Amino acid sequence: MRLALLALCLALAGACDGLPGRPRRADRPIRPSDVTDFATLYGANCAGCHGDERRPGAAVALADPVYMALVDDATLRRVIATGVPDTAMPGFAQSAGGALTDAQLDALVRGMRTLWARADALAGATPPSWAAAPGDPGGGRRAYAARCASCHGTDGTGGNRGGSVVDGSYLALVSNQGLRTTVLVGRPTRGMPDWRGAKAGAPMTAQEIADVVAWLVAQRPALPGQPYPSEGSGG
Repeated sequence: MRLALLALCLALAGACDGLPGRPRRADRPIRPSDVTDFATLYGANCAGCHGDERRPGAAVALADPVYMALVDDATLRRVIATGVPDTAMPGFAQSAGGALTDAQLDALVRGMRTLWARADALAGATPPSWAAAPGDPGGGRRAYAARCASCHGTDGTGGNRGGSVVDGSYLALVSNQGLRTTVLVGRPTRGMPDWRGAKAGAPMTAQEIADVVAWLVAQRPALPGQPYPSEGSGG
């Protein structure tokens, strides 16, 4: 009798699943935590700031083979998971208050590497390390004049081929590592070359990169935002 009742219940359950108006299993919505499709995850969490192959974003481009060649998987995953303190980059892992599971973090890293890494991205060049402490601001002023001023202006406030790199609001939103990353990988969609420069055979040295970053950091205002008080205004 018990077996007969169990069989009847199972049959009724199967019949209910096919009632008119009930969505088919394939049509039922997927829980956000179960999504592992790279395009969906990247579009919802990353593309708004970092752009993609078709359009650039305000933040450093991730769809850049040079960037992919400089950053390893562990670093990429850590930055996605925990974010970058004191910047607009939040942590996306559930453990950091975000919405992404470990499997989704892995899917993002795997997808970026599969789509955008290129074995010949560095063309045989040996790049400086992705991460390093800022160097000497004085040396950075000289390196900036030699390497950057032709595009960004002699004082960094902008030139014919590049915008301001000393704007207080910009510097308040980007980390020291973010500045270094931009110097290293450039902004290819906007015509800014990477550390190898526009002239073949004349790449920036590791010391020049560290020093330029230090000079930029020295321009960061203590109280970011505009308008800034003018000199002698008393605050």
